[in-house]
Amino acid sequence: MIDQLPLNIQLRDDATVASFYAGNNGEALSTVAAMPTKTGEPFVYLWGQMGVGRTHLLQAACHRATEIGKTTFYCSLAETGHQTPSFLQGIENISLVCLDDIEAVSGQPNWEEALFHLYNRIRLENGQLLVAAGVAPKDLSIQLQDLKSRLSSGVTYQLHRLNDEQKVLALQLRAEQRGLHLSKTVGQFLLSHCARSMAELFSTLEILDRASLAEQRRLTIPFIKRVLAI
Repeated sequence: MIDQLPLNIQLRDDATVASFYAGNNGEALSTVAAMPTKTGEPFVYLWGQMGVGRTHLLQAACHRATEIGKTTFYCSLAETGHQTPSFLQGIENISLVCLDDIEAVSGQPNWEEALFHLYNRIRLENGQLLVAAGVAPKDLSIQLQDLKSRLSSGVTYQLHRLNDEQKVLALQLRAEQRGLHLSKTVGQFLLSHCARSMAELFSTLEILDRASLAEQRRLTIPFIKRVLAI
């Protein structure tokens, strides 16, 4: 089982390495996929705008580590609620620690100090740390310079948005994994008539998947128009 510890945040089943269409992010995907292995990087920092797949890659790393028998911890620091930084104590003993949305606690001295000490403890334990944020390390509004220096010391990747052609290919990959055939024409139709963020496109595909299964219908444009009322 995946160690989630105090926050009990569930990983998405579909957030895997295989389901991530890399586009121009191939090197980042390869590095994250290799992290749980013996040759994996000890510290990786991912950044990019909302919707580029930061959370997907962090959770995919957890799934990959679990597959080979390692313990993992995933947490979005934007969703800690009333938790205090004390919950970070002891997680350095976990093989792979993934911290999402670290900018959410920037400028908070107690959190910054806790993250600084956690980073040092993970290194001492020869563990691995994968973090993600919306901005590059140098642009974090972190006041503790020692922490900012640590966050700038690892392998850093900016994640890039998919272009329209790549979005269609990503939809086709996700559809194929659901056992659906989604033609290029249908993919382009969805791109033209639905919200264009990948999260919303994948949600639309999930709706269509359920409808297709219920009615035993292929994903044709007339069928999609009826289901989505467009």
